[in-house]
Amino acid sequence: MKDKRVLIISSEVVPYLPQTEQAINSFQIPKAINEHGGQTRIFMPRYGLINERRHQLHEVIRLSGMNLVINDMDMPLIIKVASIPKERMQVYFIDNEEYFKRRSILHDEKGSCYSDNDERMIFFTKGVVETVKKLNWAPDVIHLHGWFTALFPLYLKSYYGDEPLFADSKIISSIYEPDFEGAFSKDFEGKVAFDKIEPDLISGLQKANYDALTKLAIAHSDGLIMASENLPKAVVDEIDDSKKPVLNYTESKDEDVFIEFYSKKF
Repeated sequence: MKDKRVLIISSEVVPYLPQTEQAINSFQIPKAINEHGGQTRIFMPRYGLINERRHQLHEVIRLSGMNLVINDMDMPLIIKVASIPKERMQVYFIDNEEYFKRRSILHDEKGSCYSDNDERMIFFTKGVVETVKKLNWAPDVIHLHGWFTALFPLYLKSYYGDEPLFADSKIISSIYEPDFEGAFSKDFEGKVAFDKIEPDLISGLQKANYDALTKLAIAHSDGLIMASENLPKAVVDEIDDSKKPVLNYTESKDEDVFIEFYSKKF
């Protein structure tokens, strides 16, 4: 594990958001990696409900200022950074006034997904990758948490497939139980297709529900972690059928097993 570079990407991280299973894991895993001699960088969205003064976020001017093209629209990228108190962990925040200013995460007050979550996912995906490129920090492992990161494996192996910085990176996806019902916008597939990604790779986005997003992540990841105890049977079957290295829920809670998985499989 010594000096292995691990990029952690999540839609939720403690202490910036409430202590969900995903937010806790997105803090505990990089902490364990650091304690075993690895190096980490953490990326998450900068939602409007995050208190910038309390958590001492500040904009990184040299990383900000880029425009990302989302469905033929130029959207400004702002990068902010903070350090988790008492830990040697730096967190980078992907920000944009249109996508992340609202004082909530991925659901409205009724629990429904925001209608622009598809564009937010694309923006977050591109924003993280472009920022890591500017940092010139080549990760050995990219560890993704939750359905909001489901586009990363696809984009890294297609849209960014010729990017030398990620040529040797292995992708691990932690799969969590569903927290929404229904499907995203019918335009989701077209918005991803705008980036010239092969149609056969994204046909599942015609009905972009939890199962479709999870299946997309599983298909393009190199390793998988069953991060919730009660995953839908269809998802468990998809993981089993993938024949990829996997940690089940119980194994993922054992730090020694987890670090061994990181060290020997990737």
